[in-house]
Amino acid sequence: MPVIYEHHLTVQQSEIDGHGHVNNVFYLHWMQDAAVAHSREQGWPNSRYREMGLGWVVRTHAIEYLREAFVGEEVMVRTWVADMKKITSLRRYEIVRPSDGEVLVKASTNFVFMNRAAGKIARVPEEVINSFEVLAD
Repeated sequence: MPVIYEHHLTVQQSEIDGHGHVNNVFYLHWMQDAAVAHSREQGWPNSRYREMGLGWVVRTHAIEYLREAFVGEEVMVRTWVADMKKITSLRRYEIVRPSDGEVLVKASTNFVFMNRAAGKIARVPEEVINSFEVLAD
């Protein structure tokens, strides 16, 4: 599997705001969808985490909006794991317009691993760590 996962989509009319471009909240949705898809591709669908009573939760997001996207445009969310520590993982994103290569958004999410049943932070299991290649900054 490639280190950088590419998630493709087409901008929908329902994602457009009063200014005629994609509303900033949808970039966050796209990031989440790409992260989940990447995890699934690495053998970790949400169902597998649930079976173990474990999972990732968001600690922080950072998003830098650089360019606009418009209805009907193809966009690609590129995402990768930038670090994996004992209880946290930093995931980075670039949202690009493949037609011209413009970077629309640069972002990151800091995740913390949780034992859902206990409601407490948990150590990331080795089998999870070994499923993701880290592309450090």
